[in-house]
Amino acid sequence: MSTAKNGNVVQVHYTGTLQDGTVFDSSKDREPLQFQLGQHMVIPGFENAIIGMGIGETKTVQIPVEEAYGQHQKDMVLQVPRSQLPQHIQPEVGLQLQMGPSPEESMPVVVVEVHDDHLVIDANHPLAGKDLTFELELVGIE
Repeated sequence: MSTAKNGNVVQVHYTGTLQDGTVFDSSKDREPLQFQLGQHMVIPGFENAIIGMGIGETKTVQIPVEEAYGQHQKDMVLQVPRSQLPQHIQPEVGLQLQMGPSPEESMPVVVVEVHDDHLVIDANHPLAGKDLTFELELVGIE
C-alpha cells in the first residue's frame, strides 16, 4: 500500500475545530482539499500529519499554534485614518477588507474597532494564536 510523501498530490477530507469544539472549516459537504506535499500550500502541522498516511486512513491531530498560523502579533493591529477608507464602505466591527498598494499585493484585514476619526484593523490570520484540531481522511494520492 502506498503512503503519502513529499511531492505527491493528495486529496484530503478534513474537519478543523478549535479547543472548545467549534468547527471553523470542513470539506465534508464539498470536494476534498487537493494540494502537493512539500510545497507549503497548507499549514505545516496539517502537511506533516498527512505524510505517511495511506488512502482511506483517518486520524485526528492536534496542531499547536507554532505549526498552524503562528502567534497573534500585536504589531499587525493597526490604526488607519477613516479618511483612507473608500466613501462607499460603511465600517463596522467584523467587516473584512483588503488592504495594500495594489490588488495583487493586498491582504485581508478585519475591522476590530470603529472610531469617529480612525479604524483599528487586525491583519493577523483569524486563527493566529490558536491551537487547532483536525480530523483527517486521506482519499487520494497521485
